[in-house]
Amino acid sequence: MAPPRDTNVTSVLDEAPAFTRQRPGGTFLVIKGPDRGEQVALSNKPVTFGSAPACDLVLSDKTVSRRHAMALLEGSEVLVRDLGSTNGSFIQGSRFKEITVGFGAEIKLGRTVIKFLPEEEAVEPAEAETDTFGQLVGRDVKMRRLFALMSDISPNDATVLIEGETGTGKELIAEEIHNHSKRDKGPFVVFDCGAVPRELIESALFGHVKGSFTGAVQDRKGAFAEANGGTIFLDEIGELPIDMQPSLLRALDKRAVRKVGANQYEKVDVRVVAATNRDLREEVAKKSFREDLYYRLAVIRVHLPPLRERGFDIQLLVEHFIKTFGGTRGLRITPEDMQRLKAYAWPGNVRELRNVIERACVLSKGDTLNLDDVLGGEGATQPALGIRTDLPFKEAKGQLVELFEREYIVDLMKRHKMNLSAAAREAQIDRKHLRELIRKYGLDPRGDLTREES
Repeated sequence: MAPPRDTNVTSVLDEAPAFTRQRPGGTFLVIKGPDRGEQVALSNKPVTFGSAPACDLVLSDKTVSRRHAMALLEGSEVLVRDLGSTNGSFIQGSRFKEITVGFGAEIKLGRTVIKFLPEEEAVEPAEAETDTFGQLVGRDVKMRRLFALMSDISPNDATVLIEGETGTGKELIAEEIHNHSKRDKGPFVVFDCGAVPRELIESALFGHVKGSFTGAVQDRKGAFAEANGGTIFLDEIGELPIDMQPSLLRALDKRAVRKVGANQYEKVDVRVVAATNRDLREEVAKKSFREDLYYRLAVIRVHLPPLRERGFDIQLLVEHFIKTFGGTRGLRITPEDMQRLKAYAWPGNVRELRNVIERACVLSKGDTLNLDDVLGGEGATQPALGIRTDLPFKEAKGQLVELFEREYIVDLMKRHKMNLSAAAREAQIDRKHLRELIRKYGLDPRGDLTREES
């Protein structure tokens, strides 16, 4: 029997791998009762629960029958079947004889509660030989491994969760997954969960019928119906209000949607790709994101590295963008300006670099790229504090906050010689949060802080 797990929420890996996937089956973990912490894995062989020694998960709870219930894989579904127990088997207070369960489901047997959890494993793809994947460009090892993974996962319909900072290219990744899939002839629909007013999200996602609310003057398709036969990209999924998350989970499970004001569900044939700049596992732990929805989305989890961790790619990307925006002018960049670009922190990542090169190409008069008016210098037109007025407000604010965080943490840790406790006291922030910021900005490459003594 595997060693006990002492938590009933998503397990957070110390150093989260860049790519993970859920194994077929999962694990049943006792989260309440005298056998709390005991667990059994489900794979291609059924497992039984009960007080009899022959059961796969032996429970000492006296209200549990000798052979109380069993779980088995049937295709891609997990079934739990009551075996004629005395006290019955329950989910959410309802007794069942047989039921299909998803990750996060809690099953009550007697006084014992068992939770069904996924088993997440790291994926370490070999490096792709090419430095492009559709519109994506990258020579860094992390990117070429990402390209290899995308080649593997694009042809199937697995749900993908893409994590990464603002500007790392999450939408491009989603679009290329669609373009390299069997659904490439179908629609690719983008739904920004953070851009739709709260009261309109349900209608925008699932549609509505005429007269269902004030202003509903005609029937309307939602994003899921518009994506039928193709892919729906749920951008900024971490911004979805908690009260809307059960409806989305239901749509993902049923592959069917119910319009606002309608009585029946309509089937939809879509692949789901979601993206976020938040750590959803942390959001689950804070109970601001549903655990079962996270499991449903993170069948394949992909983390995009920030541009500061892909230093070797800056020159490649600069040359690519000069060709894209310079047209036939034959623009070039001086070695000194290339060094300036490599030394910059790029809080806005690839999107920011793209915008800088595009503006530089527009402003250049001769055959040399003009960076002074873009990055600052004599006669520069860049606003104070590096504020980007050419971007949407939310995005420009996010870039400025990231720039502030990085500069603040760099200076703070330098002054305290990487002493986490002293730095946290002066900054008046929690040590754990400070450690997360240090990792976020790659300021502890050797992992010394994890071995720090208080």
